[in-house]
Amino acid sequence: MAMPDEMPLRNAYWIGGGSGAGKTTIARRLAARYGLRLYSTDDVMPDHAARCSPDDAPFLNEFKSMGMDERWVNRSPREMLETFHWFRGEGFSLIVEDLLRLPEDEGVIVEGFRLLPRLVRPLLAGPGRAVWLLPTPEFRRAAFERRGWDIPRRTSDPGRARYNLLERDRMFTDRLMDETTGLGLPAVEVGTAMGEDALAAQVATAFGLRPARLPRR
Repeated sequence: MAMPDEMPLRNAYWIGGGSGAGKTTIARRLAARYGLRLYSTDDVMPDHAARCSPDDAPFLNEFKSMGMDERWVNRSPREMLETFHWFRGEGFSLIVEDLLRLPEDEGVIVEGFRLLPRLVRPLLAGPGRAVWLLPTPEFRRAAFERRGWDIPRRTSDPGRARYNLLERDRMFTDRLMDETTGLGLPAVEVGTAMGEDALAAQVATAFGLRPARLPRR
């Protein structure tokens, strides 16, 4: 789907960032507190992968043909970074397509690592409508340890796969930092010393959110 220069997405708030930065956790908290709909780009990845044609998503098509070792063990982290379909922006137009189907008068928080700054910027209703969370390597490693390591366990060399994933995601986060800086978009470094309350408050302040009004009894 080709995206026009301007999109009617004035109801959207965007939380992008590196893997393991706490995007989903913060988005859920803010959606509940401020009466917003939540749209997680991770949740729709299987649907979007099925809807992408090979011509529109050549990197995704190649990824589908690979075995687990070819995906996560046999290639360098740099090659993994440069060829990962979601990092290339494949399927992003399907995110926009989904959002355009939502009621325009209902606010929505959109979150996920697929929200590349260069793709989101033309869709912003204003400068305070997006933020990228950039985890330090220590924070990312701790987050993955808490959630478990499903992908490495499904390879013949879990240690190598784990290293490759961490290194690929470190380079992706560095790229996000460079891109947000170059485009003048807000980003927050997320370290192990930052708690969820502080991070949620910082993102809410960046968005200028106010608590949802409760109905009068």
